[in-house]
Amino acid sequence: MIDTHLCLVSAQATPNLTPALDPATAPRRVILLVSPDMQRRAEWLAAVLKPRGIRCETWPIADAWDLEQVQQRVLELLEREVALISPRAIALNATGGTKPMSIGAYEAFRAYDLPIFYVHPERDRLIWMSPQGQAPVDLDNRLRLDAFLVAHGARMAGGLVTPIPRERRELLQWLVAGVRANAKALGTLNWLAMEAEQTLVSPEMDPGQRQDQRLQAIIDRLALAGLVRFHDGRLRFEGEAARFFVNGGWLEEHVFATLQELRGRVPAIQDLARSVDLVRETQRGEGVPNEIDVACLAENRLYLIECKTRAWRGPDAGAAGADALYRLDTLTDLLGGLQARALLVSYRDLPPRVLKRAADLGVRVCAGAKLPQLAAELTAWLP
Repeated sequence: MIDTHLCLVSAQATPNLTPALDPATAPRRVILLVSPDMQRRAEWLAAVLKPRGIRCETWPIADAWDLEQVQQRVLELLEREVALISPRAIALNATGGTKPMSIGAYEAFRAYDLPIFYVHPERDRLIWMSPQGQAPVDLDNRLRLDAFLVAHGARMAGGLVTPIPRERRELLQWLVAGVRANAKALGTLNWLAMEAEQTLVSPEMDPGQRQDQRLQAIIDRLALAGLVRFHDGRLRFEGEAARFFVNGGWLEEHVFATLQELRGRVPAIQDLARSVDLVRETQRGEGVPNEIDVACLAENRLYLIECKTRAWRGPDAGAAGADALYRLDTLTDLLGGLQARALLVSYRDLPPRVLKRAADLGVRVCAGAKLPQLAAELTAWLP
């Protein structure tokens, strides 16, 4: 039985976590081979492993790029381990670290004829490199969003996970089905809701707005759902949650509800949340607040979704689109590593230059006329 994993600490936390949390491969102890610049990441990994009953120890190296020094330090570790425990009770997870770390540790383990495995980044499969001939292990999807984020240096300070009621889903489907016809009226509602942020009461609607039949039809549906009241020419919102919904939060709810429905047909989806507030810790220990519209974990890979209902026109449209894309791309990289994915969902069509920027960054887009096919888009995007 393998009692201990030696893990090579790097920016990619997931390949070190999944074998340690799968009952088929879980150790009782993890030793973290860590360079000075990765010390904080080692602490993040330990913060996930220790509450699950796995003992953690760090084995420091001075330079992650010094092959000889890495190899010597791993040999020193193995001399200690082999003297203390039964042979073959420690295995190397060769997935993380720098190339010199991986090579140096691999050579040391080969010298002692000890087990070595690698985690396939796309298939989330443990592959035995030594001894050869052992069957690979498809790792279990046991990670949850909160633990995944902790391992990447972030803490969930808030988030919604409760299912969307059927009546609300029907309202969302109605709004999405009229993606073209509702666009102008929803833009007006967005503005009215934004102006009501402090008081929950909108500015007085002008005669043109009061005579807009499409706008009035949407207000009637919102009133029927218990979200707003129309009184004295103004919209009165039934609480901050209702105002947020009308101010564009409905699109976030629609994406979340669609993912919830897909979860029953796509076993790879293991966890999801919306309106996620988190505090991301920097390498220097500083806390940086961030917000995520919808976050999904599937096959131990993070999927982040940004939802926008704004109109992409005017001189600032390109800059606003670029800002949204860069923010999404940066958060995806920081919170999920190389295997994480990003999606921008927009109620309105995106300008060509914003679409090009999204393609350059590798951010998938579902916008405008594609929105009614969101379920198919998500199915194609997820593993």
